[in-house]
This record gives sequence, structure tokens and C-alpha cells, in this order.
Amino acid sequence: MDKPLVSIIVPVYNAELYLGPCLESLRAQSWPDLEIILVNDGSTDGSGEMCAAAARVDRRVRVLDRPNGGVSAARNAGLEAARGDYLQFSDSDDRMTPDATETLVRTAQSTGADLVLSHFFRVDGEKQAQRGHIKGERLLTRQEFAQEMVKAPANYYYGVLWNKLYRRPIVEKQGLRFEEGVSWSEDFLFNLEYLRHVRLVAAVPKPLYYYHKRPGSLVASQATLRKMLRMKRDTFDYYKNLYQDLDLYDEQKARIYRYLISSATDGTTLTLPGGGEKGRRPALQTDL
Repeated sequence: MDKPLVSIIVPVYNAELYLGPCLESLRAQSWPDLEIILVNDGSTDGSGEMCAAAARVDRRVRVLDRPNGGVSAARNAGLEAARGDYLQFSDSDDRMTPDATETLVRTAQSTGADLVLSHFFRVDGEKQAQRGHIKGERLLTRQEFAQEMVKAPANYYYGVLWNKLYRRPIVEKQGLRFEEGVSWSEDFLFNLEYLRHVRLVAAVPKPLYYYHKRPGSLVASQATLRKMLRMKRDTFDYYKNLYQDLDLYDEQKARIYRYLISSATDGTTLTLPGGGEKGRRPALQTDL
């Protein structure tokens, strides 16, 4: 079995307290053919030097230094620089299990899936719990996956990037990028657009990522209420249109509108000032 290159993109902003374990986990991956793209998004602490130090000791690490532009702009810079056959994403204050990349890639190779997603660990201080949604190892068509997602679309499992493996040729062919003017659910919007272009999705029930819930990581947004409501409405419209395009809207209409109700009652998962990652999440994290 060949060993394709995997690009792991990590936006970094003032993360020096947590970046060390993140970098260690990425460099310890059992999959040998990878590049680790650290996008230093205008950090004002020691994060930039930590990134540079990692690049000096590991040729697989590449550092992009840029003025602060927010997490979406940082991820887009990483996409522009990526050379891998596959893409992974990590937040700078989380960790991957040592076999994360290998498990995802081997699953993609053995199944032909265009998207692979896994369970994960939620870590809150000393507490750790496994989280996920699709049970067991499964290979699903795009329509079958959408029927699973509609049951809990606001679950981290579906909305975030870091428990998934993407094929970069699909991302590049379709010109997929993160909406830099969106400060709410931009991860979910990217996933919804990517889903339009996949044939098969593979679910791995094994947890491969440690999501760390940080004290005070969700803070009030600087966005106006009007802008926030518009973003929520636009996200719902995009979500609804996907199901219409898949000819699942009439069948799943009631569940689809449950997402609108859920997002309308949530006002906490917004933008961290200065482009931090943890405040930017899907609408309602029902499993966290």
C-alpha cells in the first residue's frame, strides 16, 4: 500500500501554554509521510518562536508567519501552502493520538472514501470522555451520511474539522476555502460544501483526537446582533439547500428545522477577539 503525503494544518495564535503538547503529538504520528503546516497568525507571545524551533528540528514542519487575520484566513493560508494528497486540521491547544493520521489514511485507502471521520475524546480538566455519533465502522453514501447528520447536525462530530480526513484534490478542484468574513460555524460551512462533492464517507468509531475544553474559552462576540442573526440564517439556508439538492428535504424537513431552532437559542459559540480558535464552533454542541 502506497504512503501518500498528508498535510496537517494548524492555525496558531497566542497558544504558547498549550502548543508544546500539540506539536509533540503531531510529530509523533505513526504515519511517516506528512507535512505539518503551522500558520502563526500574528502571535504576540512565544508561539512564533515555538513554531520556528519545531521547524529547526523536524524537516516536516513548515511555518507560515502572517499578520493576524483570524482562524479562517490562517487555514486558507495553510490550504494554499499544502502539498499533500490528504488534509487534516488540528487546533493548536489540542492533541492527536499517535495513530490518528495512519488510521484515517488507511481507512480512506481501503474503502475509497472521500471523507473519513472518527470519534474523539473531550477533555475537561481531569475528566475525559469519548464522544461521537455514528456507531461502528460504516461506509456510507453521501445521502446516507446526510441522513445520519440530520439527527444531530450541531454535534461537534459533524461540524468541526479536526476529527476528519479530506482529499486535497477535491478541495482544490472545487476551490473550497473558509469564509473569512464569517465568525460563526465556518467549520460547518466548509464541511457542508465539501460533502457536496464526495461519493463515500467512512466512519471510524475509534477516538483519535483530544479536544481540550479550556476555562473561559468561549467569550462574548464583538459581532453585532444583526450580523449574528444574519450569519445564523445564512448557515441554515446553506444547510437546508444541501438536503434539497440531495432530494432529502421533504423526508427530513422536521429534523432540518430543528437545527434552525437549536441555532436560534445559542449565542455563545462566537469569535474570540484576535483570531483564537476555541470560540469558533458549530451552532449547538449537544454532546459536549
